[in-house]
Amino acid sequence: MRGSETPGTAGVPRRARGPRRPGRRPGRELALLVAGIIVLAVNLRASIAGLPPVFPELASALHLSSASIATLAAVPVLCFAVFSGSAAPLSRRFGEERVLLAALALLAGGLLLRGAAPGSLLYPGTVLAGAAIALMNVLLPSLIKRRRPEQAGLLIGGYLLTLASGAVIGSLIAVPVFRASGGPGGSAWAVRLTLGLWALPAAAAALAWLPQVRYRTLPERPWPGAGRRRGAAPAVHRQALGWQVAAFMGLQSLYYYATLSWLPTLFRSRGVSAGGAGDLLALMNLGNAVTAMLIPVLAHRARDQRLLIAATALASAGGLSGTLFAPVGGAAAWTLLLGLGQGAALALAIFFTMARAPDPVTAASLSGFAQGAGYLIAAAGPLAVGFLHSATGGWTAPVLALLAVAALEFWAGWLAARARTLLPASPGAASPAGPASPRNPDSPGKPDSPGKPDSPDGPDSHRGTQPNL
Repeated sequence: MRGSETPGTAGVPRRARGPRRPGRRPGRELALLVAGIIVLAVNLRASIAGLPPVFPELASALHLSSASIATLAAVPVLCFAVFSGSAAPLSRRFGEERVLLAALALLAGGLLLRGAAPGSLLYPGTVLAGAAIALMNVLLPSLIKRRRPEQAGLLIGGYLLTLASGAVIGSLIAVPVFRASGGPGGSAWAVRLTLGLWALPAAAAALAWLPQVRYRTLPERPWPGAGRRRGAAPAVHRQALGWQVAAFMGLQSLYYYATLSWLPTLFRSRGVSAGGAGDLLALMNLGNAVTAMLIPVLAHRARDQRLLIAATALASAGGLSGTLFAPVGGAAAWTLLLGLGQGAALALAIFFTMARAPDPVTAASLSGFAQGAGYLIAAAGPLAVGFLHSATGGWTAPVLALLAVAALEFWAGWLAARARTLLPASPGAASPAGPASPRNPDSPGKPDSPGKPDSPDGPDSHRGTQPNL
């Protein structure tokens, strides 16, 4: 049973919330939440996408080898794998809003450190920034689903659009900022500004997020002893469908981060200018934004998503092939096609973490497993492509390797796209209109046990029921 929702109480029945407090303005609260989501999401990819267009200049200025640049490209993805699992226990302890604020502060601090002392703190600062982004990757979609379940589709679509927009901006301004601050020779100031530039937007996002800290959204805790109950389902990692979703999540992430890291260098080797290569990377991310908004709507309406998977794989593989093997004059069209395929793959990966789970507890487990295992797979992408390019001196072997990844991505996605769900986390936990119901895969569902709020009429009263993404 759900009454009308207000921030901080989504999923809690009206009778458990206490009287509505006078003077509350839901419209203003929603506007503040949307503004916070937008400024936070911009910071999730911008600092990552802003480095590849100037990798050659950074390597020259900091005397970094090809292996060091490949490692720098892989560090954020490795951090996603290592630190994603920390998001759930931290949010249960402190609340999602507070953890997101701390993550923004950590992001700003990490970027400032690597910009202030790139010789000694380049990698430690990048690790701190990557850890912060890992927490935000998990918690921001989760918070949206818990705080505003009735508007979750629209808000998550806006979140994905803003995330991609941050990557577009980061790619577009990287080369102009570097040149304006130090020229192509790479002065110390240009390097520091390039590495630390996005600390300021992260700090601004932290200020914009402050109004949300008075809420305390707590994820639903797992069923006590669910794994020991008679009749309880096997853990997510013991079910084939869980591995299929995780494999698709990981392979599409590998494909994206490998191309994000190395596509500008590939284009520069084909005679494209540094600025032009950055513009093409921005175009790829623009394609991500388009399909990230469109595909969830199509996926929700389809009985299964296998045709969408086929179209996604063809676009990704065709676009990447064209960037290397087609005439460079058509690079923009091929890059846009590549971006459209990648955005569709990301949207489907997120959709599967919700639609393939029968209840919120299973969805949280599936999401954590898919992100943890998936990003471990994805971390190999930037490293492998960098090492293959260094070993062969060209781009044919790296691109062929990525096309093989695209084939595996299609296989994993085809299996994950079938209309089936995992077994529920505990007997009787699934709801016919729950998050993975074939009739309504995105439905926020009904809480199995809302529990007693910490403070019935205060913003800390919420214990949500939506899955982490």
